[in-house]
Amino acid sequence: MKKIIYATVAFTAATSALISAGYAIAKTDYDVDPNVDNNLQFSPNSWQLVKHTFRINIPQNGKSISQIIIDTPSTVAVSNDIDVLDNQGEKIKINVSVNGRKIIIFFPEPVVATTKINITLNRVLQQTFSSTSIYSISVKVIGSDVEIPVGIAQFPTH
Repeated sequence: MKKIIYATVAFTAATSALISAGYAIAKTDYDVDPNVDNNLQFSPNSWQLVKHTFRINIPQNGKSISQIIIDTPSTVAVSNDIDVLDNQGEKIKINVSVNGRKIIIFFPEPVVATTKINITLNRVLQQTFSSTSIYSISVKVIGSDVEIPVGIAQFPTH
């Protein structure tokens, strides 16, 4: 048993010595040759701050909507910094509720059927090395508690 413990300790020490030898070393003299001053490696789980914007088309003869429900993917972290604009680029008043991966945008005043509503999710943290971020979007209309799926929004990573 002692031999196994000594062998494990020796193996661990040898492995540690090999791993620590991999650092870049900068030259300290003032040669004219180029030299390495610093090196960095970014984790494959790095995050970047982005803005995601998508548009919902509402038929002119459709019912007014009371809520927009957005299911966010696991590849992003979304804040409650959200802007909703009408066709003319005017801000629409909203209240936002976040429940896990679900964002619910409530409209204090019903949004009358227009052709387009632009939703901008400001300050989205997105993983840099992940698959495309896919949001599922649903709405609720005035007088109904049924979530009506209206589509998805896809955002590739960079």
